[in-house]
Amino acid sequence: MRDLLPILRCPTCGGALGRESETYACAACGPFLTTGGQPVLVDFERSILEREGFVARAGASPIPRRGVPAALKRIFKGRNAAAERTAGAMNARLPKDALVLVVGGGAVGSGAEELYGGHLELVGLDIYATPNTRLVADAHDLPFADESFDAVWVQAVLEHVLDPARVVSEIWRVLKPGGLVFADTPFMQQVHEGGYDFTRFTNSGHRWLFRRFEEIESGVSGGAGSALLWSIRYFIRAVTGSPRLGAVAVVPLFWLRFFDGRSRAHADAASGVFFFGRKSAESLAPADILQFYHGSRSDR
Repeated sequence: MRDLLPILRCPTCGGALGRESETYACAACGPFLTTGGQPVLVDFERSILEREGFVARAGASPIPRRGVPAALKRIFKGRNAAAERTAGAMNARLPKDALVLVVGGGAVGSGAEELYGGHLELVGLDIYATPNTRLVADAHDLPFADESFDAVWVQAVLEHVLDPARVVSEIWRVLKPGGLVFADTPFMQQVHEGGYDFTRFTNSGHRWLFRRFEEIESGVSGGAGSALLWSIRYFIRAVTGSPRLGAVAVVPLFWLRFFDGRSRAHADAASGVFFFGRKSAESLAPADILQFYHGSRSDR
């Protein structure tokens, strides 16, 4: 595991960091917190995270997270084929010990398992510390030098940030020329993670968000069946006021996800969309986005 100090930067001023006792410090901005042995490289003045609350939680997640056995998740939520396919492609395309930044890496995303334990070196970050992370940071101000990473993985994250465009700009900045990015983001999903849920994207809107990247593949990560399951679950939650009852009610309906597909019609009714691409020196023009549309050509 390589030392990250040469590529670490202050999230406030962008200056290089040095070690100070058991943490890191910026010569201009001072030392940073640590939690569980991990540096907390966050500018709390510009972050949704509050310093006092973070310290009181000892770096734990601000959202209660219940552990669900992986086997049950696979039965009722299925597998994320787009993520699995892209994880395999990254392993095939990237050299040994390539450095991959996992934004929102507190938990391993569905389909991302192949990235872990292989020949790639992963650097996980999140707004809370877990065994999967090496530091705590806010993705709006990634604490890394320009062109530090060979790839970035950002799965089920961009709906939870206040300014997705700024986060994607940061991803572009820290990627090496030609570096790879995979993003998987909801389209037709109800609010989850409470107050930490802000945005949704159509497939075209997602492509525009990554307009400074050349497309390798994009499309549907969860189709119309999964979107319907989300809606039924939250309909029951809304009517009964019981999240538990909503979750239980959709268990016998898990088969609906087998209607998921990757067709144009599914793109218009997708639960989630994904983008896999490489950093480019050119940007998509506004007129180009209409040619990208993969959905149904008519509403009638």
